[in-house]
Order: sequence, then structure tokens, then C-alpha cells
Amino acid sequence: MFRPLLTGLFVLSLLPATAMADDSGFWQTPTIASAGKIHALPQAAYQPDRNATYKVVFSLTKASDKPNQVNPALDRVARSVNLYVQSGVPLDHLKFVAIAYGPATPIALSDAAYRQQFGVPNPNLPVIEELRKHGVDVAVCGQAWAEHKFDYLWMDSHVTLALSALTTITELQQQGYALMPL
Repeated sequence: MFRPLLTGLFVLSLLPATAMADDSGFWQTPTIASAGKIHALPQAAYQPDRNATYKVVFSLTKASDKPNQVNPALDRVARSVNLYVQSGVPLDHLKFVAIAYGPATPIALSDAAYRQQFGVPNPNLPVIEELRKHGVDVAVCGQAWAEHKFDYLWMDSHVTLALSALTTITELQQQGYALMPL
């Protein structure tokens, strides 16, 4: 009865103390400070090639659990930037596009429009602004925007209006981008 608990506690006792703690330096945000925490693992396998260029289109399709939380898919985009930069890949070697659609569409609302829709400030905007500042194009599907009946004036100025997620993803894949569904 107690064997699984004791085994689990034994295994946890073998981990270094820092692996269990969330103290300063364990989690880092080397480039995108507002999201995408990473833990550096320079000894881990499959490290990015510092000389390669990475072309990725991120498909953002999920909503946040709560409107006052950063969208988890957007957080993963920030984490990707932080992981590559922490591994020594220059920012100009990252060709990243994040396209929001479906339930993720509201992340592109301006703060005023988001407040009107959800009663809270848009928590995604600081992340979007920071991603944009570091070369990531955050776009929203124009078809999903219309389906949500959002006025185009409600879109945040840091977001790119795309014809659709369908055409954006296929066009970018034709240009050699890897699809990362989130």
C-alpha cells in the first residue's frame, strides 16, 4: 500500500535539490522575458545547430483556461525562442510565424476590445509585443476573425491579419517551414 509512495519519495530524494526548486536561476527567460520559461540543459541531446536557420510556423488553436492567463500556445512560442537563443542560435536565424485561429483567435484583440469581451486586460499583448520585437510574426486568421464576429478595428496593431490559417500554413510549408501544432 505504501510502496508506491515510498518509491516515489526515494526517487525524489535522488534528484539534486535545484531540480525540484523554482529558485532564482533555475528557470530563465533569456530573450522573451514575459513568457516561455526554460531550464538550460547544455548537456542534453539534440541541441540546436548554432549555424542553422530555423523556419517554423506555429499553429495556435487553443484558448486559455481563464481569460486573465497568457495563452498556453503563445507561451510555447516564447519558450521556443528562449530555448533556441539559450542554445546559441542568433535571433536572425529564427524565422518564426505564429498563426492564431479557432479558440485562440481572441489573443489578437486590442486591450480595449479584450476588456470589453472578457472584463480583463489582454494578458497576451505583452508577449505578442515582445515576440514581435524579437522578429516573430504573430498573425491571426482573417476567417476565424470573421467567424468570431470581431470588428477589424479591434485587432491589436502588433498582430498581422492573414487571409486564413489554412493558406498561411500551407504557403509557409511550401517555403520550407516546419509546422508546430500547439
